[in-house]
Amino acid sequence: MTQPIRVLVVGCGNMGASHARAYHTMNQFEIAGLVSRGSESRQTLSDELGGGIPLFSDFYEALKETQPDAVSVNTYPDTHAEYVTASLKAGAHVFVEKPLANTIEECEEIVKIAQETGKKLLIGYIVRVHPAWQKFIEISQTLGKPLVMRMNLNQQSSGKTWATHKNLMKSMSPIVDCGVHYVDVMCLMTQANPIRVSGIGARLTDEVASDMYNYGHLQVTFDDGSVGWYEAGWGPMMSETAFFVKDVIGPKGCVSIMESQSASDDVDAHSKTNALKVHFADRDENGQFTKKDEIVSTADEPDHQELCDREQELFYKAISEDMDLSQHHQDAINSLRVVLAADESFKTGKTVELGKYNI
Repeated sequence: MTQPIRVLVVGCGNMGASHARAYHTMNQFEIAGLVSRGSESRQTLSDELGGGIPLFSDFYEALKETQPDAVSVNTYPDTHAEYVTASLKAGAHVFVEKPLANTIEECEEIVKIAQETGKKLLIGYIVRVHPAWQKFIEISQTLGKPLVMRMNLNQQSSGKTWATHKNLMKSMSPIVDCGVHYVDVMCLMTQANPIRVSGIGARLTDEVASDMYNYGHLQVTFDDGSVGWYEAGWGPMMSETAFFVKDVIGPKGCVSIMESQSASDDVDAHSKTNALKVHFADRDENGQFTKKDEIVSTADEPDHQELCDREQELFYKAISEDMDLSQHHQDAINSLRVVLAADESFKTGKTVELGKYNI
C-alpha cells in the first residue's frame, strides 16, 4: 500500500478547515500538523477531526518539526509568497489558496522555484472544479464573439466576516482578492488576451486604511473585442440587491447563473449556481424568437465542502500522476495581472495598457 502524503495545514479559518476536512477523509493524505496564529481555531479543528494532531502557532517551527511531504497554505494573502517559497525549498508540494502572491514578480519567482525543485504547486481556483461553472464556461463559448461578461460578488458582511474582510484589506482590495476567480473565468470563456484594464473604487468606511477601498469595479478589454466587468464590495453597508450577477452575452444569445437566495456573505453561495438560464437570439422572418429560453438545472451541484474535496483530489492527482501544471501557473499569473492593473488604475486614475502575453 502506498504511504499517504503527510500534509501540513497552515491556516485554520474557513478555507483551511475545509481543506483539512478533505485531507482527513482521504486515504491518500495524512495531516502532519495544524498551524494557526490563534490557538482556538486550531484546537477546535483538531477536536473536530478526532484530536491527536500536532498543533503549532509558528509556521517555520511546524515546517521544521513535521518535515511534511506537502503543505496547504490557507493564510491571509500577504504571507502566501513567504510560506509557499519556504515550503517548496523544504522539498514539499504546495497547495495554496488564491492569489498565489501579492505581486507578479513574486508569482514568477515562486513558479520558477517550483520548476527547479520539481514539486507540484496548485493554486485554489475553486470554480475550476465546479461542474456547473464548467458548464457555464462551455455554453459561453458557443455564443460567438465578442462576448460581454458581467460579474460581481458583493458581500454585506458583519461580525466575524467583516473582521476577516478588514484583515484581508490590510494587504489587498476586494477586486484583487476575489477578482482573480472571475477574471480567470473570463479568460477561459474568451481564450483571448486581456489588453486594457480600468478600475474605480470607493472607501466607504474609516474602518479601513486611508489608501484602501472596500468597493471596487474593474473593466477589462480583450484582443478579440470581448469586454468584461467585475464588481466587489465588502462591509456592513453593502446592498444585497443584485449582489450576485454572473451573465455572459454574445451575438448568438446569452447565458446567466440564476441568482442565489442565500445571504451575500454566505461562503456556500459564492460558487452556488441554482440553475443556468440560456437565451437564444435566433429569430424568424417576422423577427420573432424561434427558440424558448432553456433552463439547465444544477440542483445536484456540489456544496462548498465537496468543492474543497475536489480541489484536494486534483492536488493528489497532480502529485501522483506528475501532472504538468505550467499552464495552470500561467493562468493564475495572468488573472492576477489584470486585477492588479485595475488596482493601479484606481490609484492613478488612468487606464492601464497590458503588455502582450499568451493566456
